[in-house]
Amino acid sequence: MVEAGLPSAPVGAIPVLEDASAPGSRLFDVGDHDGATFLVMELLEGEPLRARLGQARAAVPAIIDTAIQLADALEAAHAKGVVHRDIKPENIFITARGTVKLLDFGIAKLVTERAAATEAATATLAATGAVALGTLAYMSPEQIRGGPLDGRSDLFSLGAVVYEMATGTPPFHGITSGAVVGEILTKAPTAPIRLNPEVPADLERIVNKLLEKDRELRYQSARDVRVDLERLRRTLTAPTPESAVRTRHEQPSIVVLPIVNLSSDPENTFFADGLTEEITADLSGIGSLRVISRTSAMQYKATTRPLPAIARDLNVRYVLEGSVRRAGNSLRITAQLIDAATDAHLWAEKYSGTLDDVFDIQERVSRAIVQALRVNLTAEEDDRMSARPVANLAAYDCYLRARHEMWRFDEASIARAIAWTQQALDIVGDNDVLYAVMGMAFCGFVRAGVRPEASLAQAEACAAKVDTLHSRSPAAYLLRGSIRRHRCDLQQAARDFKMALADEPNNAEGLLELAYVYLSAGKVPAARPVIARLLEVDPLTTVNHSLAGWADAIELRFDDALEHYRTAYQMAPENPLCRFLYAYALTAARHTDEALAMLDELATDWPDAATGRLALLFTRALRHDEAGSVEVARSLADAARWDDFFAHRLAEGYALVGRKDEALHWLEHAFSKGSSYYQMLSAIWLLSSLHDDVRFQELMARMKQQCENFEV
Repeated sequence: MVEAGLPSAPVGAIPVLEDASAPGSRLFDVGDHDGATFLVMELLEGEPLRARLGQARAAVPAIIDTAIQLADALEAAHAKGVVHRDIKPENIFITARGTVKLLDFGIAKLVTERAAATEAATATLAATGAVALGTLAYMSPEQIRGGPLDGRSDLFSLGAVVYEMATGTPPFHGITSGAVVGEILTKAPTAPIRLNPEVPADLERIVNKLLEKDRELRYQSARDVRVDLERLRRTLTAPTPESAVRTRHEQPSIVVLPIVNLSSDPENTFFADGLTEEITADLSGIGSLRVISRTSAMQYKATTRPLPAIARDLNVRYVLEGSVRRAGNSLRITAQLIDAATDAHLWAEKYSGTLDDVFDIQERVSRAIVQALRVNLTAEEDDRMSARPVANLAAYDCYLRARHEMWRFDEASIARAIAWTQQALDIVGDNDVLYAVMGMAFCGFVRAGVRPEASLAQAEACAAKVDTLHSRSPAAYLLRGSIRRHRCDLQQAARDFKMALADEPNNAEGLLELAYVYLSAGKVPAARPVIARLLEVDPLTTVNHSLAGWADAIELRFDDALEHYRTAYQMAPENPLCRFLYAYALTAARHTDEALAMLDELATDWPDAATGRLALLFTRALRHDEAGSVEVARSLADAARWDDFFAHRLAEGYALVGRKDEALHWLEHAFSKGSSYYQMLSAIWLLSSLHDDVRFQELMARMKQQCENFEV
């Protein structure tokens, strides 16, 4: 096999992959003929992968086998410092014996020597639509942007190839090169299982991780890809016991119900709740498992509701229930896993020991669940389950008490959480998990409006401590993202929340924060799958249903939004925020009389709360009471300076009574905090007095530009 017409180069510039395990095409000789350099390469009998893709969609076993061999080749190449840069079906050859050969490694090395120029040219050509689609469709985002490349770029391209083998179509496509570039940079591909029902959930998860646009969220090495693929192949070929049979494409789902405190001392409730939370966190880090959040699970504390009914409420199949008895240093824990669909006990166990055994028992319970559900752990998931982030028992006790206090959300409880965390730090010294907990507690003060600037500065000091410890834990990324959101850096906040979710895909707090950022930025299509996942893992938290309503409202689907807000209100009719949001949705949908009745009631019931004051503002503004509206609006100015939700509501209140300058001031303020959902603001009738104002139109144009520039 001869490749001719290459630019002249010394033999040393062309790598020969001597590792016999690497399935690449072998190079035998390099020569020069009439001024043209040529390569003498292995003669291969078979056909390119492209030819096979044109015949039929590949079977799952063949896809996995091909992908494993390609990962082998990339592992060998990357170990020698070679980045391929042009992985596509045309460069993948399948021999008559089924061996996969990855071609053109030599070209990759030659390109490397002029990488900067080539990548810059690639970015320019992509922008002008001049790049050949056959290659462009498999490029990584960083390759399109012309940035520096490493092996993770090849892994993205591998993901594109595997996606096409599984679905029969590339993950990114369009009529023009520019359209393809846009999809690669901003859009998530259609879920493979929707295009091919035969795709296993674990294979879809592997492909999705390969196709992460942020390379920090992607697989970090070809070896990790190969390990996960081999584990999947082993699972698919292993015999399955009848007791563990479930529909092939059902993602296993579970709720860890609140562990019951059987101790004589009610103060040990924090310990039982802590075990519940820690086991939930262990399971939440497993990408192939859907785990109900602690917030929704805690709704069933001390419940007498039958397990099958709870499973139906939460749309899960499996339920873990248990109890703990703690007396001095002695510990006794029971746990049982139940298939709610059949009421069968899949596994039950009793653990006796001392507090010194608590970490081991917790891990044993989590691993028993994984084994019973026949869930396969990735290498990273397995390592995380074995981790001991706060290994000292006394410090761990303080940590559990701090977490217990933080879930109360009031100022006194948050202060106690900070004190408990400091006590844990005094015991163990610097610890990234403890600093992250303390930082999130200070962020809780910010959200509650308690000394917001000082509290945010203290949260930043905790984050700086976390950074010195080089932490990449989900808790660390959540803290960084929360701080950046409060500092109005929504773009970087989104990256942080995505990093947290890469390790804990069921983390309800991370999903909530990411959805909020996307909606604030006006990126509804990006927010919708995040909200859908959030409602799957945390269906009983009212704010999550409100986010779904906000997404509909931004797209001017006010009647649909009203249904989501009504659901949240019906779940917690005494919650003042839920009541206000439902009344606001009624107002936006022009059900003014019904809205006013609710707002009057809320303003009377909660006269000193911020939401009660907002209700009073709207009752006066909707009745065209200019002086009364201005009086209430001014009392809410401090809240609006820190929270764009209040800023938008003040703008609407002022606009309803014709105070354009004040309304525009608060819209500008919200925009300065990153808010750019211009779609709704440009059309909602509450701001109609501004729609013809040139200043408003210019502001909407700037919001639109900011929205379009936001990268998802």
